[in-house]
Amino acid sequence: MKTLLKNGLKAGIPFGIVSIFLFLIGFNSTIADIILKFIKIDDKTVVFGLTSRPLALLMFMGVIGFWAGTNSGRKIKNKTSSVIILSTLAGLTHGVLVALVSYTIGSLSESGLKINTYLAAMLTQTIKLFLLDKTPLAGAVFMLIFLTIMGALGGLVSFSYDRANTRQKMVSGWKNLTVKINQQPVVRHIQTNPLTRYILYGLILICLIVVPLIAGSYWNYTIGTVGIYVLLGLGLNIIVGMSGLLVLGYVAFFAIGAYTVSLLTAPLPHHLMWNFWWTIPIAMLLAALAGILLGIPVLRMRGDYLAIVTLGFGEIIRILIKSDLLTSFTGGPKGVTAVGGPTLFGRPFSSEIDFVYLIFLAVLFAIFVTVRLQNSRVGRAWEAMREDETVSRAMGIDTLWQKLLAFAIGAALAGLAGVFFASRNQFTGPEDHSLMVSINVLSVVIVGGMGSIPGVIAGAFVLKGLPEILRELENYRVLTFGALLVIMMLVRPEGLIPPSRRKLDTNQDAVLDSKKQDERPE
Repeated sequence: MKTLLKNGLKAGIPFGIVSIFLFLIGFNSTIADIILKFIKIDDKTVVFGLTSRPLALLMFMGVIGFWAGTNSGRKIKNKTSSVIILSTLAGLTHGVLVALVSYTIGSLSESGLKINTYLAAMLTQTIKLFLLDKTPLAGAVFMLIFLTIMGALGGLVSFSYDRANTRQKMVSGWKNLTVKINQQPVVRHIQTNPLTRYILYGLILICLIVVPLIAGSYWNYTIGTVGIYVLLGLGLNIIVGMSGLLVLGYVAFFAIGAYTVSLLTAPLPHHLMWNFWWTIPIAMLLAALAGILLGIPVLRMRGDYLAIVTLGFGEIIRILIKSDLLTSFTGGPKGVTAVGGPTLFGRPFSSEIDFVYLIFLAVLFAIFVTVRLQNSRVGRAWEAMREDETVSRAMGIDTLWQKLLAFAIGAALAGLAGVFFASRNQFTGPEDHSLMVSINVLSVVIVGGMGSIPGVIAGAFVLKGLPEILRELENYRVLTFGALLVIMMLVRPEGLIPPSRRKLDTNQDAVLDSKKQDERPE
């Protein structure tokens, strides 16, 4: 019993800390609004004395409590009644922590203390919502009982549910279904027909043409933003996904492209007013040159050291363009306004639809270049370096040259993305090129699948498209990114759409790990 109590505390404390943290940053109010947005609950509905918003919050807390129960139940290999006891103790620990904090803060708020003076998100309405619109004592007790029950339910499910066996059955069933479908004559004819690929490409092209026409200005702007991040992701995918070089200062190349088109086409500060189309190759060339100049001294480093150096390079570029000493050259902290845009046959690109089509063309160009490189001798050299740099050097690959080439091409694509970003917004400034941009792009590559072109596209839609749909999460963007990365590392470390080779390697690693665990003595 002592061991169960100890394990129950260990299992419940992390979930209690997470729940308290979300409460302290005011996330409970946001998540309640999001749930109500998708689940229509009448404001007059009352369940257990709770109205719509407290009910929505209780749904979210119930998910966390249930997760705490199932997670603790999985730690016992032999499915016995101890699973339910352990899960109940985990739920009780979770509930006690949440109840203590909510009662303390609720009591202080009720006594007249302004909690938001010390914790900005702790508004009176937020505290009342977490207490389920009840008194501090009643709300804390209700939450304690509820989380304990949800923990016990999670243990009951874990007791009666063999997760590994069910997953294996689902995987084998899906494989059998796929085999049966592929064996059908019609499916085999479609798969072997050489026209199938071109028909698929044609359907995708039609979608790319039609979607901007039916989407509004806001959605076209969002699609354009996703397209820019696809460009950035494809460039970083060459450096990180294909070559295995960890870079955190990728935003520097993005800034070089944006400031090149801004300084050459804007009336201020240099009065050059160049044609937009001429600035595209110049921006890409300058970004590639910056990548080579950065790469020559630092690419002999590996791993964390390379990441830190490139991070410093990105910050140096941001500080330089923000410096008052360079205001006459870069526009300083105010940035550059009235950035010139493209014109075609005398017609300026003045609407979001025009820029969406232009960004689509740039993305198709980047995909074409990336695919050709991936399937070439250069791409195979990059993959060899990613797997083992020492062995690839022993096999005769000039690793320094290949790294410089990857840096140059990835930087050029970032410069191209910067051109469209500045031109579309008709402005660029130092705040547009912060470290967060590099982190966002790296997240796109990791979540989508390193080395995978479809994965980068999927990652950009997930990380840049969904936050635009769920505008309520805007204040918690960094929190969402971090949570999503943790979940991806635990659930699907290879990414949403991994390349076939990386997926094979990951599956082989999982098989080896399971064999080692089976061979390990009890």
